[in-house]
Amino acid sequence: MKDTREEWFDENSRVAVTIVDVTTAAQQLARGHLCGPTSAYFLAKALAAAALLGTETSEKDEVVSIQMKCKGPLGGFNVECSADGALRGYTERKTFDEFDGMGTPDVKKVVGERRIQVTRSVPGRIISQGISNSLDGYLAGSLQRKACIYLEAAVTDEVEVLSARGVMVEALPDSTANVTDFVPEKISVASRNILRQLGLERAKLRKTSPLRFECRCSPERAVAMLGALDAKERESLPPTIDVTCHMCGRTFTVKT
Repeated sequence: MKDTREEWFDENSRVAVTIVDVTTAAQQLARGHLCGPTSAYFLAKALAAAALLGTETSEKDEVVSIQMKCKGPLGGFNVECSADGALRGYTERKTFDEFDGMGTPDVKKVVGERRIQVTRSVPGRIISQGISNSLDGYLAGSLQRKACIYLEAAVTDEVEVLSARGVMVEALPDSTANVTDFVPEKISVASRNILRQLGLERAKLRKTSPLRFECRCSPERAVAMLGALDAKERESLPPTIDVTCHMCGRTFTVKT
């Protein structure tokens, strides 16, 4: 199930499970940003988290964004998932001489103390916003939901994203289940294997949604951005200028 979101529900336990795979999107973004393996690893997990929270969208043009700021050398990240499954994002830092090529990154060393802000918005309006030091904390504190998120990524030293997956397990308000009892040993490529690990073999698939990498940047938007500069600023620019989208890494050469 590459670049797909599946929503499952177990009627007996009243537990919902969302499973996402964003491997292809993570690979495309890692290449676009010229990420090293450490940056690609955290970007892949962040995209999976955004895809999981994308189930919250309810309006046509709605976007869920996750912005993390941290004291570690990663600096943080900003990722988005739109209502129609479009993913994009970036990490503050792209390469790490001290970590790249050293295997799976140490979260404490690369990220350290963090602050996460989750925002749901439509053009011109913020629907909701929550701040926490973890995604589980956001779900419990801002949304008052009994839910846990599990993320998994594998990236080679050559920056090949082998997997980027996530699972969200939620006990509905009328459930007596303890959500922390449902922990996947490994986020398998097969959804049924994940459900079996959770002890929810009888869960039924309720919805499948496609996910993909897609950015809203364009040459026209780059030109419009330059058009917002005042005349003095534009006169100081060369005849052509490269404008790079910080969300996907694409560069457009436009006339000033």
